Parts: sequence; C-alpha cells; structure tokens
Amino acid sequence: MNDKVQPDPLSLVLIALYKGVVTAERDPGLWQQLLELQARVRDHVRLLGLELMLDEAEGYAWLRTRPPREGEPELPRLVTRRQLSFPVSLLLALLRKKLAEWDAAGGETRLILHRDDIVDLMRLFLPSGSNEARLVKQIDAHINKVVELGFLRRLRGQENRYEVQRILKAFVDAQWLSDLQSRLEAYRAHLQSKEEKE
Repeated sequence: MNDKVQPDPLSLVLIALYKGVVTAERDPGLWQQLLELQARVRDHVRLLGLELMLDEAEGYAWLRTRPPREGEPELPRLVTRRQLSFPVSLLLALLRKKLAEWDAAGGETRLILHRDDIVDLMRLFLPSGSNEARLVKQIDAHINKVVELGFLRRLRGQENRYEVQRILKAFVDAQWLSDLQSRLEAYRAHLQSKEEKE
C-alpha cells in the first residue's frame, strides 16, 4: 500500500513563482492551481514585500517587488533587478514592437520568428562591420540571453525558430513602446555619425 503524502499545492505554486514566470501553456495543471489559490498566494507573498502579477487572459504570472505604501518602511529587495546590455534591451523592444504589430494584424496568437528574421531586425541598429559572421554571432548571443530571460522560446524540432513569449508585453510597456521609434532613430543617427568619423 502506497501512502505517499502529496505536496501542498500552495507550496508548489509558490516555489514555481519564486523561480520565475509561471505560464498556462508550459504547465496547465500548475496554472489552474495558481488561479484557484490566487488569494492565498497574494497574502503569502505580500508578507515578503512582493506582489503577484497575473494576466489570466494572456496566461502568465510572476512576482515583483511591491512598492511601499506611504509611511511604510521599505523592505530589502527579494527579487533582484537585472541590468541588461543595450543590444539585449534593443532586441526586447524590437520583439515587443513586432508582437504589437502581430496582435494588430489579428491573426494567430503565437508569433513565431526565424533566427534570420531576428538578425534582420537587429542588423539596422548594430554597428556595421566587414565581418558579417561576427555580427551574426553577436546577435546569436543576444538571442540566447533573451531565451534565458524567458521572452523567447526555442521551438523543439524546428531549428532556428523561436516563439515570442507574450509576457514580454508586461515587461516592455506601451508607453516605452510608443517612445521607441524616436529612440531608435536617435540611436541610428548616432551610429551613422560614429561610422562617418572612423
């Protein structure tokens, strides 16, 4: 007779959230438990100075540091902030813009891009050089970082194809995206003047 004690569902949900993003697509059972235990999760993480960010329509959730309320002391950060390099930030912004265009077109919900498409997006904004292979290798490194951060997912069995994860919408907000074009134009002009001086 096997009387194994099952882990508490709240523990499983909390551990998954402390490790990173929880998505409906990746683990539907865990996602369902999160939805059912949402109030308890919120109460638990609030004690640690965190808040649950949950987008049920898009199917993702994560924890972020809760800003202190007026008169409340600020707790030490539990969730670390990551400083991203300019090329990685640029790639995230370009992918977010592409996702907005994809959503506006009203087609499928999943945005799948080939590595070559991503290289073409980035090529306009990186210093051009004589070594094309080196440029592509650098862009591959940036793509790998974005995969590691969880905003791109490699498709199994489909070499060099990536799905843009919809949680990117929560991290690159609409205001930042609306300012993107002017920022990119300024950066492109800076690159051109730099190349002309060399």
